[in-house]
Amino acid sequence: MPLLLMILPLLIHTGHPVYQGKDLGLHYTVSASHFRIWSPPAAAAQLLLYRSAGDVTAYKIIDLQKGEAGTWFTRLDGDQKGIWYNFRVNINGQWSQAVPDPYARAVGVNGKKALIFDPRDTNPKGWTTDKSPVFSTHDRPTDAIIYELHIRDASIDPSSGITHKGKFLGLAEEGTHSPEGLSTGLSHLKELGVTHIHLLPFFDYNSVDESRPDSPQYNWGYDPLNYNAPEGSYSTNPYDGITRIKELKQMIAALHRNGLRVVMDVVYNHTGVTETSNFNELVPGYYYRHKSDGSLSNATACGNETASEAPMMRKFMVESVLYWAREYHIDGFRFDLMGVHDIATMNLLADSLRKVRPDILLYGEGWTAGDSPVPGSLRALKKNVSKLHNIAVFSDDIRDGIKGSVFDINDIGFASGRADAAESIKFGVAAACQHPQIDYSKVNYSKQPYAWSPDEVISYCECHDNNTLWDKLALSCPDASEETRIKMHKLALTIVLTSQGIPFLHAGTEFLRTKKGVDNSYKSPDSINALDWRSKYQHQDVVQYVKELIRLRRQHPAFRMYTGAQVAEYLHFDEHTPAGTIAYTLNGAAMMDSWKKIWVGFNGGDTTKEFSLPAGAWHTGLAMDGSHGTHTGSIRLQGHSAVILYL
Repeated sequence: MPLLLMILPLLIHTGHPVYQGKDLGLHYTVSASHFRIWSPPAAAAQLLLYRSAGDVTAYKIIDLQKGEAGTWFTRLDGDQKGIWYNFRVNINGQWSQAVPDPYARAVGVNGKKALIFDPRDTNPKGWTTDKSPVFSTHDRPTDAIIYELHIRDASIDPSSGITHKGKFLGLAEEGTHSPEGLSTGLSHLKELGVTHIHLLPFFDYNSVDESRPDSPQYNWGYDPLNYNAPEGSYSTNPYDGITRIKELKQMIAALHRNGLRVVMDVVYNHTGVTETSNFNELVPGYYYRHKSDGSLSNATACGNETASEAPMMRKFMVESVLYWAREYHIDGFRFDLMGVHDIATMNLLADSLRKVRPDILLYGEGWTAGDSPVPGSLRALKKNVSKLHNIAVFSDDIRDGIKGSVFDINDIGFASGRADAAESIKFGVAAACQHPQIDYSKVNYSKQPYAWSPDEVISYCECHDNNTLWDKLALSCPDASEETRIKMHKLALTIVLTSQGIPFLHAGTEFLRTKKGVDNSYKSPDSINALDWRSKYQHQDVVQYVKELIRLRRQHPAFRMYTGAQVAEYLHFDEHTPAGTIAYTLNGAAMMDSWKKIWVGFNGGDTTKEFSLPAGAWHTGLAMDGSHGTHTGSIRLQGHSAVILYL
């Protein structure tokens, strides 16, 4: 790309002063409320006050004073708690639409107005003593087991037995059970044994009308409106700015009490609307990237992409995550389309967070959905993960190696019988780290290792995007029996939970979750998205198997190596296994594991295969067929199955 074309899209971000202060937005005290916004191009700015969130007309309009570095400010003396407000600016003789400022932390129905509030009023009982649970001895990222969940999905189905269906409080209820008497919701998550609950976006998003809570409507929430305020449709009263905050904190506290950490899915790469976004109303164009012809860039495929390299966008992102980590005790962040963001911003963000929470878990999608004007070498792409400060990326290599391409429903993977996907699985087992036994020319996507250590990689085979694993297997293997597909499903999860890296599970996979063949269900109804807790009863054997896998991983550090050197030295692949199979040995003793050596075997083919075992009498740690015993010399593995042995 010619240098001029690289520079032109960035010029729009260089003409404005940068404000260094930490007081943007509202800062409340009992004696006064302070307001400051950033809008360098404005000739005038105003604060509009309302008596209720539903008022159309402001009862008072206050002119803001011009401050340093393009800011506008005012102060209201006295206790202003309970008053609603917006801002507007005059640019080129035109007043903007009145909007909450980007830093708004409490909003009313549909996020149209912000609230003056005392943060202390949002704390549920015991919040000040809430602490994140310890999830391992060392709190290393590879000790985490992530479970991705949509708040509404968890409780909305009648089978959940949860009272507050679709709400923050629904996920705070303990002791809930299905009609068959099996645990649901929070109790199920605790029983499963995972460590981190990754919640799809719960900031205030645009697509659900909060004024119609009983109307059929659904969205994943990847269309941000107010980044620093919770989504109102998950609260029992979206009209009250305090309720949604307090109930979110109640949910987080309940998860913490039950030994579960909370990961927040954040979407700083684009906004739900462009021209009328809070960013754009106050500083038109500044927060977005543009092509050389001045049009909006769209690497997100959502209509716009934010400009993380712009100093004030970078500042906003850093201050936003710090606010969530401090105020809501968030334990980790997952960055949607992280490859849109520049590396410098992501590293500043990571360094800033770790000063507050050294054990915070950070990861994101190391790709984009389209071209961006910022060179790939400067962005937080998968191939650049070694340049990031301990921020992991998802491995699409192991994902599609396990089950086939997410973009082709007919494509199969290793677990469903594709023998030539074995090298991609080995690449995933080694967490994309350098390993002398991997033929990188045969890996599906990455032709060289990109991770220096396993904690830079998220190992997974499904998430909210695309078909569920169970549906993908049904679509790509239409002639396979249900019994065979269950074996494929269990094999896929075995690969994920025994691979190095940080394992990641999609909610409901433990009981063969289906979305009835819907590919991307981001706005499909509850009938498609809701977790059907009756499936847990129908597939108790799979649930029990996944629980055993999780328990095994948590008990045995050999599956959780934390340096690339350990992976290269202590993981050895068998070099003469039958076609369509993989086997490897872990040096447990070197990792202080109670199992001195561990042998893992995968058979992705349709027929039974025989494996030669290393010397010794190998005990069964976990077998898909449920068999136990001791094996010497060799072992036979059924098609689409796995076994874990130990000395």
